Amino acid sequence: MSKMSIADAAEHFGVSKEAIHNRIRRGSLETLIEDGIKLVIIDPTNKSVVKPQIRKTAVGQDDRYYKLLEEQNTKLQLKVEKLENETRDLREQKEQMLIEERIKIEQIYKDKDEQLKNILNAITSNFMLNSPVIEKVEELDHVEAEIEDNIVETRKSMIVSLKKYLKDSGLSKSKRDKIKNRLRNTAKNDKRIIILGKKLYLDLSKYDYKDLL
Repeated sequence: MSKMSIADAAEHFGVSKEAIHNRIRRGSLETLIEDGIKLVIIDPTNKSVVKPQIRKTAVGQDDRYYKLLEEQNTKLQLKVEKLENETRDLREQKEQMLIEERIKIEQIYKDKDEQLKNILNAITSNFMLNSPVIEKVEELDHVEAEIEDNIVETRKSMIVSLKKYLKDSGLSKSKRDKIKNRLRNTAKNDKRIIILGKKLYLDLSKYDYKDLL
């Protein structure tokens, strides 16, 4: 048998000093006091207090665990990047479609204006010649109806979500959030706000929403 200090016993068994104290409290190790110092009585051939291989196994398991977390984190980052790229592509496609639709609408108005001008010139000429103008008037009504339909379609394209309207306003995120929260509470009482499900929309062709900002 040999006598060791708490620190030497911890080093001997490959554990912390707290573990040695725990063993002493449980009675697994005997102690004595010499010159006011607590010493542990140790059998030099006995190292059964601790099993070093268990610690090694735990370290190996930790390494595998952290490696698995890193692999999963890498996969998630790749998925996020892929989704961001897809979102960006969809946004660009939407913007391109809006541009093309705007060009089409402008061309429609240009063509209809030209038709109206020709019809009005023809009607004026017929009046001057005292000839019937019924067919020309009916043609004019038909063109006006087509223009009205186009106006309706254009008005639909002027309805935007509150989220997009605020984003395009250039306000800070905190300011936009305050406005959205306020409108959610007052939307039912504001006839300018269109409510579809949980989303709010604005009709830019009919109302001015500058007071919201």
